[in-house]
Amino acid sequence: MKIIEPTETIGLVGAGVMGLAAASALRDRGWRTLIFETAPGARDRAAGQGFTLAPDIAALAAAGRAALLFLPGPREVAQVVAGPGGFLETAPAGSVIVDLSTSSPTASREMSRVSAARGCSFLDAPILGRPDTVGRWTLPVGGDEAALETVRPLLSALAGVIRPLGESGLGHTAKLLNQLMFGAINAMTAEMMALSDRLGLKPALLYDLISGSRAATVSGLFLELGRRISEERYQDPTFTLDLLQKDTRLALDMARDAGAPVVLGRMVEYLNECGRGQGLGNRDTSVLWRAVAGMWSLKSDPAAGPGGGPG
Repeated sequence: MKIIEPTETIGLVGAGVMGLAAASALRDRGWRTLIFETAPGARDRAAGQGFTLAPDIAALAAAGRAALLFLPGPREVAQVVAGPGGFLETAPAGSVIVDLSTSSPTASREMSRVSAARGCSFLDAPILGRPDTVGRWTLPVGGDEAALETVRPLLSALAGVIRPLGESGLGHTAKLLNQLMFGAINAMTAEMMALSDRLGLKPALLYDLISGSRAATVSGLFLELGRRISEERYQDPTFTLDLLQKDTRLALDMARDAGAPVVLGRMVEYLNECGRGQGLGNRDTSVLWRAVAGMWSLKSDPAAGPGGGPG
């Protein structure tokens, strides 16, 4: 297969936080992108930044040989790739679909199968990294290595490390394992900050103390979460609690299918659901500490009502 060059137009589906960061990085490096997005707010942001919007997936599929997907999960990926009006209906043979979403290994293997039946390739290449590190992301990749070499110049504009792992689905396997760890760090940070507040030590002060230390517990994720908690900044999410819960469930399903029941992951799932039950799902994951504190307030004061705890 011929290597895809910057002279070709690249289709990009999903202009959320990560998709728009990728589109901007590609443009900065000389790549032309055509974006398909259905959410009005995301469409407006993309258009406001000067990107060209496709009216439908068919137009995007006709524009070039590569499509990058930044979608919420496996259902949306399946609709875009193989559903009515999806990419495979009109994509020319030899096209490569790269799924940078966080999805299911099982779903990825199915998308790879149906893509191959239409003469196309499907790679699962979920992102390890945050929006502001675009260009230095790590992409674990599952799927055909020849197809990967076709799009490597394109992916190199987004990632510092591109690691082929083997068969289809293994990219998402690696990402979901990473998300289990993300969830555990997020949950422990939330519980620690809520307990700190209950004991009379302001969370911002605790964060300042720990983040400035040389303690082995100081990770990049803790620094980000603790900073948001200190600033009470949850409304402009880097990653929402809803999305973390979706990833956690996909990881738990993967573990169950492998006959490997996990313990900590299920505890994280419970805490995330408590947060979502308090109406915090669309906020940054750092807000989870409010949910924990709210649970304790309800136990100590049944009249407190939902969403009790720090204001």
